[in-house]
Amino acid sequence: MIKASLIIEKFGQQGEKTGWSYLLISKEMAEKLNPGCRVSFRVKGKLDELAITGQALIPMGEGAFILPLKADIRKKLGKQKGATVHLNLEWDPADPELDPDLLACLEDEPAANQWFNSLTPGHQRYFSKWISDAKTETTRAKRIAQAVDALAKQWDYGQMIRANKKQLFDK
Repeated sequence: MIKASLIIEKFGQQGEKTGWSYLLISKEMAEKLNPGCRVSFRVKGKLDELAITGQALIPMGEGAFILPLKADIRKKLGKQKGATVHLNLEWDPADPELDPDLLACLEDEPAANQWFNSLTPGHQRYFSKWISDAKTETTRAKRIAQAVDALAKQWDYGQMIRANKKQLFDK
């Protein structure tokens, strides 16, 4: 477990991370959380008084990690770049459950299901989380259909998202 006060930082030009807000987790802190780990892993605990679970720490090289702070978390905290956040974190060994509606729909599509099951657990979670994060049932149903269609084409999550964005711009 680690306890610390960290300042919210924000990437400028950083490839796919451009514009991300995050907390920098030093090598020393990461070693206390999950010794010897150099790949992404999940943590749980509190940011100020906000309870979090299943949040991924992303490796940044040299043993340091970042904890991305999406807009919904920053809004709940009421903080932006430059603000101090008090954290109390521990390693979260539990794998998040996959969306049950996605799994049920995949059972009806053997080719999509086979491709989904060939993906790494992390890549499976990309699809599942995207569906679970939908704010309305209409959006959720649309995302499940898009995911099943993409998986039937043997696309990964990134290919699906890029194809969906292209369709929006082509209209």
